[in-house]
Amino acid sequence: MTSIKLLLQRQSTPLLTTPAPNHHHLEQILAAGMRVPDHACLQPWHFTVVTDNGLQRLSDLLVQSSDSESANLTKIAKMPFRAPMIIVVSTEFVHHEKVPKQEQLIAAGCGTHAMQMAAVALGYGAMWRTGELAYNAKVKQGLAIKEHDEIVGFLYIGTPGKEQVLKTPKSFENKVNYWQ
Repeated sequence: MTSIKLLLQRQSTPLLTTPAPNHHHLEQILAAGMRVPDHACLQPWHFTVVTDNGLQRLSDLLVQSSDSESANLTKIAKMPFRAPMIIVVSTEFVHHEKVPKQEQLIAAGCGTHAMQMAAVALGYGAMWRTGELAYNAKVKQGLAIKEHDEIVGFLYIGTPGKEQVLKTPKSFENKVNYWQ
Protein backbone atom coordinates (compact mmCIF):
# COMPACT_ATOMS: atom_id res chain seq x y z
CA MET A 1 0.00 0.00 0.00
CA THR A 2 1.40 3.40 -0.94
CA SER A 3 1.51 6.21 1.59
CA ILE A 4 -1.12 8.23 -0.25
CA LYS A 5 -3.43 5.22 -0.54
CA LEU A 6 -3.05 4.62 3.20
CA LEU A 7 -4.11 8.20 3.93
CA LEU A 8 -6.91 8.33 1.36
CA GLN A 9 -8.42 5.04 2.54
CA ARG A 10 -8.01 5.64 6.28
CA GLN A 11 -10.89 4.40 8.38
CA SER A 12 -11.30 3.01 11.84
CA THR A 13 -11.48 -0.72 12.40
CA PRO A 14 -14.15 -1.42 15.03
CA LEU A 15 -13.82 -5.22 15.25
CA LEU A 16 -10.34 -6.15 16.48
CA THR A 17 -8.97 -9.47 17.65
CA THR A 18 -5.64 -11.18 18.35
CA PRO A 19 -2.86 -11.07 17.57
CA ALA A 20 -1.78 -7.68 18.80
CA PRO A 21 1.34 -6.11 17.36
CA ASN A 22 4.49 -7.98 18.32
CA HIS A 23 7.28 -6.17 20.15
CA HIS A 24 9.06 -5.08 16.96
CA HIS A 25 5.85 -3.74 15.41
CA LEU A 26 4.90 -1.98 18.65
CA GLU A 27 8.26 -0.23 18.65
CA GLN A 28 7.62 0.95 15.08
CA ILE A 29 4.13 2.19 16.03
CA LEU A 30 5.51 4.09 19.02
CA ALA A 31 8.36 5.51 16.92
CA ALA A 32 5.78 6.82 14.42
CA GLY A 33 4.06 8.59 17.29
CA MET A 34 7.33 10.36 18.07
CA ARG A 35 7.82 11.74 14.52
CA VAL A 36 4.94 14.22 14.55
CA PRO A 37 5.17 18.02 14.29
CA ASP A 38 6.34 19.26 17.68
CA HIS A 39 6.96 23.00 18.09
CA ALA A 40 10.10 23.50 20.22
CA CYS A 41 10.61 19.72 20.45
CA LEU A 42 8.70 19.56 23.74
CA GLN A 43 7.36 16.00 23.28
CA PRO A 44 4.25 16.94 25.30
CA TRP A 45 2.75 13.46 25.32
CA HIS A 46 2.95 10.09 27.01
CA PHE A 47 1.97 6.62 25.76
CA THR A 48 0.69 3.93 28.13
CA VAL A 49 0.59 0.53 26.43
CA VAL A 50 -2.07 -1.78 27.86
CA THR A 51 -2.08 -5.51 27.04
CA ASP A 52 -2.68 -8.90 28.65
CA ASN A 53 -3.51 -8.50 32.38
CA GLY A 54 -3.38 -4.73 31.93
CA LEU A 55 -6.69 -4.93 30.03
CA GLN A 56 -8.37 -6.32 33.15
CA ARG A 57 -6.70 -3.67 35.30
CA LEU A 58 -7.99 -0.98 32.93
CA SER A 59 -11.45 -2.55 33.01
CA ASP A 60 -11.44 -2.46 36.81
CA LEU A 61 -10.28 1.16 36.79
CA LEU A 62 -13.00 2.23 34.37
CA VAL A 63 -15.72 0.50 36.39
CA GLN A 64 -14.46 1.93 39.70
CA SER A 65 -14.22 5.43 38.19
CA SER A 66 -17.62 5.41 36.53
CA ASP A 67 -20.63 7.27 37.87
CA SER A 68 -22.85 5.13 35.63
CA GLU A 69 -25.77 3.04 36.74
CA SER A 70 -25.14 -0.67 37.25
CA ALA A 71 -26.68 -1.50 33.86
CA ASN A 72 -23.89 0.39 32.15
CA LEU A 73 -21.13 -1.08 34.31
CA THR A 74 -21.16 -4.35 32.37
CA LYS A 75 -20.69 -2.43 29.12
CA ILE A 76 -17.94 -0.32 30.66
CA ALA A 77 -16.17 -3.42 32.00
CA LYS A 78 -16.01 -4.84 28.46
CA MET A 79 -14.55 -1.71 26.84
CA PRO A 80 -10.85 -2.62 27.21
CA PHE A 81 -11.47 -6.03 25.65
CA ARG A 82 -12.46 -4.54 22.28
CA ALA A 83 -8.86 -5.13 21.18
CA PRO A 84 -5.80 -7.02 22.43
CA MET A 85 -3.81 -3.78 22.79
CA ILE A 86 -4.67 -0.25 23.79
CA ILE A 87 -2.32 2.69 23.75
CA VAL A 88 -3.59 5.41 26.07
CA VAL A 89 -2.27 8.70 24.74
CA SER A 90 -2.10 11.54 27.22
CA THR A 91 -0.56 14.97 27.29
CA GLU A 92 2.43 15.99 29.34
CA PHE A 93 2.02 19.73 29.02
CA VAL A 94 5.20 21.77 29.25
CA HIS A 95 5.16 25.44 30.19
CA HIS A 96 6.60 27.30 27.22
CA GLU A 97 6.10 30.93 26.32
CA LYS A 98 5.86 30.25 22.58
CA VAL A 99 3.98 26.92 22.57
CA PRO A 100 0.50 27.14 24.13
CA LYS A 101 -1.25 24.10 25.60
CA GLN A 102 -3.55 23.95 22.56
CA GLU A 103 -0.58 23.33 20.24
CA GLN A 104 0.75 20.68 22.59
CA LEU A 105 -2.63 18.94 22.67
CA ILE A 106 -2.73 18.96 18.87
CA ALA A 107 0.79 17.48 18.76
CA ALA A 108 -0.33 14.63 21.04
CA GLY A 109 -3.34 14.12 18.75
CA CYS A 110 -1.02 13.98 15.76
CA GLY A 111 0.96 11.30 17.58
CA THR A 112 -2.22 9.28 18.05
CA HIS A 113 -3.07 9.57 14.37
CA ALA A 114 0.47 8.65 13.32
CA MET A 115 0.37 5.53 15.49
CA GLN A 116 -3.00 4.55 14.03
CA MET A 117 -1.63 4.92 10.50
CA ALA A 118 1.52 2.97 11.41
CA ALA A 119 -0.60 0.14 12.81
CA VAL A 120 -2.61 -0.02 9.58
CA ALA A 121 0.56 0.14 7.47
CA LEU A 122 1.84 -2.89 9.40
CA GLY A 123 -1.35 -4.84 8.64
CA TYR A 124 -3.25 -4.25 11.87
CA GLY A 125 -6.51 -2.46 12.45
CA ALA A 126 -6.94 0.44 14.84
CA MET A 127 -9.61 2.66 16.29
CA TRP A 128 -9.14 5.92 18.22
CA ARG A 129 -11.78 6.33 20.92
CA THR A 130 -12.44 8.83 23.68
CA GLY A 131 -15.79 8.95 25.48
CA GLU A 132 -16.67 10.42 28.85
CA LEU A 133 -14.19 8.25 30.76
CA ALA A 134 -11.33 9.92 28.86
CA TYR A 135 -12.25 13.08 30.78
CA ASN A 136 -12.69 11.38 34.15
CA ALA A 137 -10.34 12.56 36.92
CA LYS A 138 -10.32 9.14 38.62
CA VAL A 139 -9.31 7.42 35.37
CA LYS A 140 -6.50 9.92 34.88
CA GLN A 141 -5.32 9.40 38.44
CA GLY A 142 -5.42 5.60 38.05
CA LEU A 143 -3.27 5.87 34.91
CA ALA A 144 -0.78 8.18 36.70
CA ILE A 145 -1.75 11.12 34.50
CA LYS A 146 -1.31 14.46 36.23
CA GLU A 147 -4.44 16.45 37.02
CA HIS A 148 -3.53 19.29 34.61
CA ASP A 149 -2.85 16.86 31.72
CA GLU A 150 -5.45 15.23 29.49
CA ILE A 151 -6.22 11.87 27.95
CA VAL A 152 -6.14 12.44 24.19
CA GLY A 153 -7.61 9.04 23.47
CA PHE A 154 -7.57 5.30 23.72
CA LEU A 155 -6.00 3.81 20.59
CA TYR A 156 -7.32 0.26 20.21
CA ILE A 157 -5.04 -1.95 18.06
CA GLY A 158 -5.34 -5.54 16.89
CA THR A 159 -5.95 -7.74 13.90
CA PRO A 160 -9.09 -6.87 11.92
CA GLY A 161 -11.82 -9.36 12.86
CA LYS A 162 -13.36 -9.18 9.42
CA GLU A 163 -12.71 -7.56 6.09
CA GLN A 164 -14.10 -4.05 5.99
CA VAL A 165 -15.98 -2.46 3.17
CA LEU A 166 -14.20 0.70 2.17
CA LYS A 167 -16.32 3.72 3.09
CA THR A 168 -17.26 6.22 0.43
CA PRO A 169 -14.79 9.11 0.44
CA LYS A 170 -16.04 12.39 1.89
CA SER A 171 -16.02 15.39 -0.41
CA PHE A 172 -13.78 18.28 0.53
CA GLU A 173 -15.42 20.71 -1.93
CA ASN A 174 -17.59 22.54 0.62
CA LYS A 175 -14.73 22.64 3.15
CA VAL A 176 -12.21 24.57 1.04
CA ASN A 177 -11.71 28.16 -0.07
CA TYR A 178 -8.99 29.13 -2.50
CA TRP A 179 -7.14 32.43 -2.28
CA GLN A 180 -5.25 33.23 -5.45
